[in-house]
Amino acid sequence: MNEEETSTSRGTTAKNDSQSKMLSGSAWMTAGSIASRLLGALYIIPWVTWFGSYSNVANALFAQGYNIYNIFIIISTAGIPSAISKLVAHYNGIDQYIISQRLYRTGMYVAAVMGIVGATVMMFGAALMDNGDPNVIPVIQSLAWAILIIPGISITRGYLQGYNWMAPSAMSQFVEQLCRIIYMLAATYLIMKIGSGNWVSAVTQSTFAAFIGAVGAAAVLMFSRLRHAGEMREMARHSVKTADVSVMDMVIKIIYQSIPFVIIESGIAVYQLIDQYSFPRMMSLVGHFSRYQIQVIYALFAFNANKLYMIIISLASAMAVTVIPLLATARVQNDQAEMKKQIENVLMLFYFVMIPAALGLSAVAQQIYTVFYRYDAAGVVVLEFAAFISIPMGLYTVGAAMMQGISENRRMMKFLAIGLVIKLLIQYPCIWLLQGLGPLMATGISMMVVNYLILHSFNMEFRLRFDEMARPTNQILCFSLIMFALTKLVMVLIDHFVSPYGRYTAFFSLILGVLVGMVAYAYLALKFRLADRVIGARSEFLRRKLHIH
Repeated sequence: MNEEETSTSRGTTAKNDSQSKMLSGSAWMTAGSIASRLLGALYIIPWVTWFGSYSNVANALFAQGYNIYNIFIIISTAGIPSAISKLVAHYNGIDQYIISQRLYRTGMYVAAVMGIVGATVMMFGAALMDNGDPNVIPVIQSLAWAILIIPGISITRGYLQGYNWMAPSAMSQFVEQLCRIIYMLAATYLIMKIGSGNWVSAVTQSTFAAFIGAVGAAAVLMFSRLRHAGEMREMARHSVKTADVSVMDMVIKIIYQSIPFVIIESGIAVYQLIDQYSFPRMMSLVGHFSRYQIQVIYALFAFNANKLYMIIISLASAMAVTVIPLLATARVQNDQAEMKKQIENVLMLFYFVMIPAALGLSAVAQQIYTVFYRYDAAGVVVLEFAAFISIPMGLYTVGAAMMQGISENRRMMKFLAIGLVIKLLIQYPCIWLLQGLGPLMATGISMMVVNYLILHSFNMEFRLRFDEMARPTNQILCFSLIMFALTKLVMVLIDHFVSPYGRYTAFFSLILGVLVGMVAYAYLALKFRLADRVIGARSEFLRRKLHIH
């Protein structure tokens, strides 16, 4: 084999390895993210039942507290996990493993300070953020405790992801959610069924459960880091020697890298915060609604639907976390072809998973809503609509991550700013036209504009092969629509024989509908070789096993 062939072979092997890493990393992060999201949705069934007639106002209160908490998580971590992941991948890509390890230690000092500052502001500034509802104050204060330790957890996750070790992050997410849910269900049952029945106290204890979950996640990550300690020491022994870098230089570098991340990663949370503070005021302008009615409508889209469509957006989040270090490594090596390939792979993987998941959720919206919250015609309509809006929201998550991975942070912040201005401009007209669906419509339109700007930017820089991507993308859309129609038909037929309003009958209908949808989409994807474009050689193995020719 001559030198050119050897070089080509190595390049092909490296590209296959990077795609394998992306698929493996996505598998771990998707599994962890979906498992934690599912747990985060399943607890709703007993939780809502125990709150009884207070369930919608409890959901609204929970959502208001968590929207503020999410912003503080992003601020207190200051985008450090993603920045650490990117920087660690950068230094590891040039064999400077000692710098990566020093970066982690420095990041932990920064995280400790940010956690203390964030928790203090939440604890003593809660009254300034209550949006006119004093019940929100104890909820915000209960969430302040989690802010103390979450920055350190996030730093450790980012550090391990920089090494492409995705399993610890996935497992810690699952344990965090499990511990949180056990505590919140136990506390809610004791208060609502055995104790005073004070629904505000029950919500407050449910949000304090975030701290309990964070302690569980910290334990998993500490164990994982100790387990990988030997590998990291071995890498450090082979590290390329470089000039000494001061701690202050590292802090400045982390903060410099983090500022764009905190702005970009807060995108969806800022959209939700806009809804939280604008929706009650705008609804009172478009009609004569009582405060209770506005809280109930707000709960339908901000909590009830959000809990369910965020399960499928978590698929996008998992892919986003995986792609940042891979793109950062290709960027530092100035491998334009690899960056282009990674972006195209991620887009196809996103379409392949997200579009059928969103359409599937819409097809079984009545059944899944009834299982989780009891039947509510208005809630079902909101969920059906939200399922479609989740596609541009998920694409924003992936697109923003890829922009960060190729160091286009400033441009991404500009795109987000444009999106937020559009959201603010069309929020009132959309609420005036659609009331409870208005905030979702405003978010969807705004996100579509941002996504267009992101994809246009990629195309200008890398000349993406949209012509080659068109056929599999059209197949995904076509197969997803077929799956949607079949699933919807099965749901309608079942509703003729059993009541669609009972939780138990809705549950069994849901199981059948999900199975029909998954089988239909998987069969079409394998039969017409769509899966080959996304998962490669594994699809041939699946065809043989399933006897699909």
